[in-house]
Amino acid sequence: MSRQAIPPSQNNPSGDAHSLATTKSNLVTRSQKISYPDILLSLLVWAVAISVTAVFLWISLDIIWHGVRHLSWEFLISEPEDAGRQGGIASILVSTGLLLSVCLGVAVPLGLGTGILLAEFTALNNWFGRLVRHSLDMLASVPSIVFGLFGNAFFCVTLGLGFSILSGGLTLACMVLPILIRSVEDGLRSVPHEYRLGAASLGLSRTTTLLNLLLPAAVPSLATGLILGIGRAIAETAALMYTSGYVERMPESLLDSGRTLSLHIYSLSMNVSGGDSSAYASVVVLMILLLVTNGAAIWIGEHWLHSRIQN
Repeated sequence: MSRQAIPPSQNNPSGDAHSLATTKSNLVTRSQKISYPDILLSLLVWAVAISVTAVFLWISLDIIWHGVRHLSWEFLISEPEDAGRQGGIASILVSTGLLLSVCLGVAVPLGLGTGILLAEFTALNNWFGRLVRHSLDMLASVPSIVFGLFGNAFFCVTLGLGFSILSGGLTLACMVLPILIRSVEDGLRSVPHEYRLGAASLGLSRTTTLLNLLLPAAVPSLATGLILGIGRAIAETAALMYTSGYVERMPESLLDSGRTLSLHIYSLSMNVSGGDSSAYASVVVLMILLLVTNGAAIWIGEHWLHSRIQN
């Protein structure tokens, strides 16, 4: 008769240890088996990541190589001459800064307030909240040229603002609002509900809880929405063609027409022969401006978060 394994008992205390060792050995053997689909998927992901990075580096290096040689202090402080072929971009920088200031000055308070309303004072399944969210998602996917036509019809013609920096800034604010509102709402909803319950148990008001607990905890989402909004506003061209205009001179007020950096680059590369060198240098300035504004947005968010934590 064949010998049968003796079950683990007091007479065979090593039975459990032998069984655990066998199970562990089987698991190690299975984990060491080569999974070809996993390897193929990993290679595909790495190939896509490397390709995207290589294209980004190629474009960035090409712009820097052609643009830095024409970049100087005189280029930044002088007025454009000969349709932008000569001179600098001083008035272009001022117009861009004013447009961005108008856009953020209108969009940030409205986006923050609407996001707080949807996240903290409106139920998730409320019909009003669902309607607003669907409307925001549709607006976020609308082409920028449509916003430009709307801005021209409403701000320039109906309100009588004409082709001006104010019209362009308000149009950009309409474009940025869906991104800001959804970022604020998603950031606040991602904060654990236990934070609100803990604050209520301590007798804190909703305003105190919102300002000192919920908004600091949602800072990463707020900074992300602000960065995306700034990036879309500062690089916009189509919407500004019909609202802010093409004028190169230094603006004296928000009701003057002004040309932004993105429009200046488009005009130099498409409509002005011999303007490639100035276009490349303007692109370098635009990239630096984007890095500075994004870094400032991140720094402000982190500084506010640390100040709230310390207090």
